[in-house]
Amino acid sequence: MAKKQRVFVVGVGMTKFEKPGRRDDIDYPDMVNEAVTKALQDCKLPYQAVQQACVGYVYGDSTCGQRALYPLGMTGIPIYNVNNNCSTGSSALYLAKQLVEGGQSDCVLALGFEKMDRGSLTSKFNDRTNPMDKHVEILADTVGIEAAPITAQMFGAAGAEHNKKYGTTPEHMAKIAYKNHKHSVNNPYSQFRDEYTLDQIKNSPRVSGPLTKLQCCPTSDGAAAAIVVSEEFVKKHGLQGQAVEILGMQMATDTASTFEEKK
Repeated sequence: MAKKQRVFVVGVGMTKFEKPGRRDDIDYPDMVNEAVTKALQDCKLPYQAVQQACVGYVYGDSTCGQRALYPLGMTGIPIYNVNNNCSTGSSALYLAKQLVEGGQSDCVLALGFEKMDRGSLTSKFNDRTNPMDKHVEILADTVGIEAAPITAQMFGAAGAEHNKKYGTTPEHMAKIAYKNHKHSVNNPYSQFRDEYTLDQIKNSPRVSGPLTKLQCCPTSDGAAAAIVVSEEFVKKHGLQGQAVEILGMQMATDTASTFEEKK
C-alpha cells in the first residue's frame, strides 16, 4: 500500500444560514458561488487550481453539484455529488481528504449546500422503500412512535439510550445547546443568534425524549466550502502560515447490532 499523503485545509468560506424561503432572491448556485469564492480568496487561489470537487446536498436533483459550480469555471474537472443525510457535508470533506491522501489530486474542493423546504424533514419518495424503514421499525419496537417529527424522535431516542447506557443526564445534553447558542451570538453566519440560559433551554417545549425545542436544529438554507490540498501543494504555493492539517477523520455505517440489539 502506498504511503498516505498529509492533507491540509488552506481556505474556507461560507454564507449566512437562513430560514428556508426567507430570501426569494437567492438560489443554490448563488450560495455556492459566495461560499466557494470566499474559500478561494481565503487562500488566494483561482478556481482553475481545483482538480476535483466533492459536492454534498440532499434537497435537489441529481448533478446539482455540476450546475452550482459552472458559474465559477467550466474547467472539466470531475465533480462528485454526495447525498448522505446529516453527514452529507462531512462525507464530501471525507472524500476530498481521501482523494488528496491517496495521491489522486493535490487540490480538491469540498462543498456542501442546501436549499430546503420549510418545516420538519419529510420523505420525498413514497412509492418505494424508505431507506429509514428498519430504523423506524426499531424505534417503534423499543420506545414507540410519538406525534413528533420522526427525525427528532430518532435523535431523542438515541439521547435517552445514551442516558441509560452511560449515565449522562438531560442536563448534560441541555448544556450542549447552551454552549452552541452562546457561540451563535458572536457568529454572523448563524441562523439564530439569541443566547439562552440553561433553564430556558431545559424548560422549552419538549420535542422527543430528553430533547427540547431549543436543543433541536432548524432547517436551513446555506453553503460552506473548504479547499483541501496536499503538503506539496502547500509548500509550492507558500500556504504554510494558514494550512490546517486534517490529522484524523472517521466514517462508519450501521453494523448488524443496530437492528439486533433491542435494549
